[in-house]
Amino acid sequence: MFTEVERLAKFVSSTRWEQVGEEAREALKLRILDSLGCAIAALDSDVLRAVRADVEELGGRPRCTLIGGGRTAPDRAALHNAAAVRYLDFNDSFMAPGETCHPSDNLGAVLAAVEFAGGDGRDLLVALAAAYQVQCRLSEVAPVRARGFDHVTQGAYAAAAGVARGLRLDAAATANAVAIAGTAFNALRVTRTGSLSNWKGLAYPNTAFSAVHAAFLARAGITGPAEVFEGNKGFKEAIAGPFSLDWATEDLEAVRRTSVKRFNAEFHSQSVLEAVLELRREAAIDAGLVERVGLDVFQVAYDIIGGGEEGDKRSVRTKEEADHSLPYLVAAALLDGQVLPAQYAPDRIARDDVQDLLRRIDVRPAADLSSRFPAEHACRVRIELRDGRVLTREQSGYRGFVTRPAGWDDVEEKFRRLVVPAAGEAAADRIAGLVRGLERVRVAELSSALAGGVEDDG
Repeated sequence: MFTEVERLAKFVSSTRWEQVGEEAREALKLRILDSLGCAIAALDSDVLRAVRADVEELGGRPRCTLIGGGRTAPDRAALHNAAAVRYLDFNDSFMAPGETCHPSDNLGAVLAAVEFAGGDGRDLLVALAAAYQVQCRLSEVAPVRARGFDHVTQGAYAAAAGVARGLRLDAAATANAVAIAGTAFNALRVTRTGSLSNWKGLAYPNTAFSAVHAAFLARAGITGPAEVFEGNKGFKEAIAGPFSLDWATEDLEAVRRTSVKRFNAEFHSQSVLEAVLELRREAAIDAGLVERVGLDVFQVAYDIIGGGEEGDKRSVRTKEEADHSLPYLVAAALLDGQVLPAQYAPDRIARDDVQDLLRRIDVRPAADLSSRFPAEHACRVRIELRDGRVLTREQSGYRGFVTRPAGWDDVEEKFRRLVVPAAGEAAADRIAGLVRGLERVRVAELSSALAGGVEDDG
């Protein structure tokens, strides 16, 4: 008889390159490129500078690479690199009926593990595929948001699983790594409700850091609670409630059901922003003529970013509040014609034009749109102009959503837009080329490029 975490560990430790289908391989590489673009663009932010200063002050054996240069211990590299991926809130998303998560949050931890183990691109892709599978499937069958916990809670299991696979741990050690992380790191949803703090972007990186530490403890022989899922006061009883998941029948294809963001904004805003920006372009809207905007959205979008159960979204003072406020995002889109990192500069957030306009944007939940969730990302937009015109649009997704997936050209364009101003054309070319052919390179070569180094191609 095996416990549930032991069955999960058997699945993770037995994963092989041949089990990752061709479409899943390409989807993983595309999301790695997307995530690295987000990471490089975030390096100059105050939050990433603070994280790096902390990592450098506390130190660690220089075994793994920091994006942007330098080396440190694996767990601290995971913290820094995961924070870089996550900070902009521009990386991928997975949408289940009761949970939304960002599976590429696992990249920093998995990259550190595979680099430490001396692995290659195939090792990285398989380990990341395992992390995606664990996180997406737990989000589907064991959502925790309604119970007051954050999606980072399932992430503890996913990150530990991906790291264990990256370190090539056997099934017993993998079970212990996952059990330690799953028992120890249960995140509260207050992270994303009310007045938002820097922790919104650091909650998962902290779990990535901790999951690496848990995996190394398991590697050293430390055991964790074998009944972490089904045991007395375990995950099911204390947090998630009953659920069933047969890991023996799982594959490595969950990545294909994730979506890439087109705009630098919370996931549930993407369809609305595409509709608003298309109306703005087609009708040559002057934002100064906008009298009022009405937005009908599905219930989850209303609750998280529209002013529903997770708090008021018209008091916007910080980047963290702005990228989780649908009124701010739409106001910025109408005024600036885009939603990218520039829309979160402190002086942009504070300016009167956007603060005035966001108060004339009404967000409502619509039952018919909610009934189409999560298969669709549906919305209705109504823009009333002072010259009497009324512009409307309804749509069910956006370019990048799982039903309208982004291709390599789409993601590389986004990647270059983020990376070239920060690191230059040569760095963008090198990183994009390495990721495109990742299955044929050593992870050390990719790490060197991410640090700003140049490898000898000969």
